[in-house]
Amino acid sequence: MSFKTVEDPMHLRQALGRFATGVTVVTTRGPDGKLEGLTANSFSSVSLDPPLVLWSLQKRAPSLESFRSSGSFAVNVLGTHQHSHCKHFATPAQDKFADIAHEIGFGGCPLLTDSIATFECSTHSVVEGGDHLIFIGRVERAVYADGEPLIFSAGSFCVPALFPKPESVREASTAVQPAAIQRECCS
Repeated sequence: MSFKTVEDPMHLRQALGRFATGVTVVTTRGPDGKLEGLTANSFSSVSLDPPLVLWSLQKRAPSLESFRSSGSFAVNVLGTHQHSHCKHFATPAQDKFADIAHEIGFGGCPLLTDSIATFECSTHSVVEGGDHLIFIGRVERAVYADGEPLIFSAGSFCVPALFPKPESVREASTAVQPAAIQRECCS
């Protein structure tokens, strides 16, 4: 491995892509009533007390003003069964919700049916971060269901797989390991 400076944006993007993330669709209702949604993998937890999460949006995104002015947003965590939602919400369209099953939640934000987790948030703050705005939301309601999360890593979608225990651990322990420790990303 050779180290390069980060002046090459593509090199930096490729390096950052080695960090596996979940895939979400972030939604809101604009001041004109239009439902907005976009694919984002920049989602992260911030705090449990108070309950805060964050995600980021490019400053040149067409839906930026809707997210800035709405005062609320929802983060829909996609399962592997929702793989097609990822491209759908990453593609410009007049009405992204026309053929997508959803219901209306907190603040009028659309909630995608059958997501493995949904976080309904009020906008706590918006912070500038280079060519993005970072939205920090206070979680007002959260729901989750069993399911396999859709994972994105190194430019590819992945599904979780059980991580095999080393032979010595299998023999020495019968305790159930947390799912997060047992999973790996595979293409």
